[in-house]
Amino acid sequence: MASFDFSAILLGLTVLFGVVWLIDWLFLAKARRARAEASGTEQPEPWPVDWARSLFPVILVVLLLRSFVAEPFRIPSGSMMPTLDVGDFILVNKFAYGLRMPAFNNKLLENGEPRRGDVVVFRFPGYLCRDESGRTIRSGDVSCADPHAPVPGENWIKRVIGLPGDRIETRGSELYINGERVGADDLGAFKGNMNRPEDRMLMTYGSHLYTEHLGSINHTIALTPAYNVPMDIPNAMVPSEVPKGCYIVMGDNRMNSTDSRWWGCMPEENLVGKAFFVWMAWRGLGNGILDLSKMGKVIH
Repeated sequence: MASFDFSAILLGLTVLFGVVWLIDWLFLAKARRARAEASGTEQPEPWPVDWARSLFPVILVVLLLRSFVAEPFRIPSGSMMPTLDVGDFILVNKFAYGLRMPAFNNKLLENGEPRRGDVVVFRFPGYLCRDESGRTIRSGDVSCADPHAPVPGENWIKRVIGLPGDRIETRGSELYINGERVGADDLGAFKGNMNRPEDRMLMTYGSHLYTEHLGSINHTIALTPAYNVPMDIPNAMVPSEVPKGCYIVMGDNRMNSTDSRWWGCMPEENLVGKAFFVWMAWRGLGNGILDLSKMGKVIH
């Protein structure tokens, strides 16, 4: 999702306008009132002070709502199809897993942990690579040719599959948690709009939809073995047992998702929040504009 940190921009503007307004209130407003009394004419506020006084409360409210209540995101890829599609606009509960400091993301208050089956937004942690000394580090280069490549500051969305301490195994399209195969009921072939690239890819490669049962969470996934079979877990970089403070996450479009099978577990400190609602589903001018069937959908 978005590669720039809008929360950091909001935080910076809030601090800037707040400081300008505070300096004026502490030091400048009194002198301005004195000049007004002496001259008998009203002394206008300097434009920076006027802007700061007007915008500070608005930006502060937006910052608090986005940081501690709910934040909007747009789905940019098909990795979570069919649950979430390209052009879906979603809301993310920022309070679901504790209060975090805007922009810095350090936790201020505990409030629960992700459960198996949750759809979560998180900051991409980077790919697992080996540096010159053989240490495992996070890199922004999927090939690891440059293990020190900066990790993009992107927000990603996936479904929680493995919790800390779980033993996770994947064998092609099969998923095992703590030695038990996760059940899935075949719903039939994927049917979509051939004018949309994401739908066309799934239909061309004969994708099938399944209802997957992750504990109490039943959700739909797409399996497309003819398109791609991701590497299995465990592998050289991803152990079977999920480390403490980490989660194994996967996309619902299982054969077309760059997820924990490629870059390992998702660290708890990278969590942004829990996706819970689709408020708009934009499909473009040539594809019906809006998908009314998806709008207002609660995300499971």
